[in-house]
Amino acid sequence: MNDTLLNSEPRENETGKIPVKGQTLDELTRIISDLGEKPFRAKQIYNGLYANRYESWDEFSTIGKELKKKLKEKFSFSSISVAKHLKSVDGTQKFTFESIPGSGKEFESVWIPSGDGGRKTICISSQVGCTLNCKFCATAKLPYQGNLKAGEIIDQILQVEKIVGDRATNIVFMGMGEPMHNYFNVMRAAELLHDQEALGMGAKRITISTSGVVNGIRRFIENKEPYNLAISLNHPDPNGRKEIMDIEEKFALPELLDAALEYTKVLKRRITFEYVMIPGVNMSAEDAKKLVKIARRLDCKINVIPLNTEFFGWRRPTDQEIDEFLRHLEPAGVPILNRRSPGKDINGACGMLAAKS
Repeated sequence: MNDTLLNSEPRENETGKIPVKGQTLDELTRIISDLGEKPFRAKQIYNGLYANRYESWDEFSTIGKELKKKLKEKFSFSSISVAKHLKSVDGTQKFTFESIPGSGKEFESVWIPSGDGGRKTICISSQVGCTLNCKFCATAKLPYQGNLKAGEIIDQILQVEKIVGDRATNIVFMGMGEPMHNYFNVMRAAELLHDQEALGMGAKRITISTSGVVNGIRRFIENKEPYNLAISLNHPDPNGRKEIMDIEEKFALPELLDAALEYTKVLKRRITFEYVMIPGVNMSAEDAKKLVKIARRLDCKINVIPLNTEFFGWRRPTDQEIDEFLRHLEPAGVPILNRRSPGKDINGACGMLAAKS
């Protein structure tokens, strides 16, 4: 049995009501039955909430006044609120959200359209702050303030799509936080996103990213989760990786690569390695050679990303340095993509999310 929903019973919020966003069809069915209503009402609520994107009980035209009254008493329909909205010159948009206005608990999402408009990605957060300390990441400078609930994760997508007036083609769990440290809420949100009766996005258009939480990856494999998996690698050598990512202290690179290989063999899907390029840290010819060796071992693609922060005196690589590094990677024989830095002018690029702009 898939364990993504095992510890996810509906919980009341500070108002004493159950947040309706984030509820599964099974949960809604149980609650509706407890209210003395027929199960098909749960399906109506589920479809209206996710597929139709209704924002209040008054929009549910198929539900009578008496049931709406019960629902208003039982459920909270409140949404996360937008604290800040910034637009980049390249079309990227960044949203700073609050789950409780004035709480100071902020998290961010980014709308990233491709240049030709064909691909529209929303990068969403899974935590307020982060539990890890990747030295190149601005989010790591913030205090960790907790996991986001599944409803808060889903609501990022609903709110962003409403504001930009368009639907996303792809969702990436690559915003603030480590998704594997909030596994159950992340997978519950992904399931609602994927369910054809809910938000209806194909599994191949949903990507879960991790810094290398091996037990989370193994659970992902065991559950046969249908989504793409990306690993923030950033260095091909254990000692070098340990200098920039504290996750290496708990899950060493050889163990991580074994888990990545298992993912490709068991689920028969290509894995993505994310690699932030930092001159003088991980871009030498020897680094490239080691990365090529890793890439040849398993079915993968590599996304290279120029450094976007300036901590520890580090700097962004020049175009010439990037080109040289990419040439060194060519013998790997795997797809390599330079993700560049959409939204850098609004602190919306990779590594820059810190709820401050």
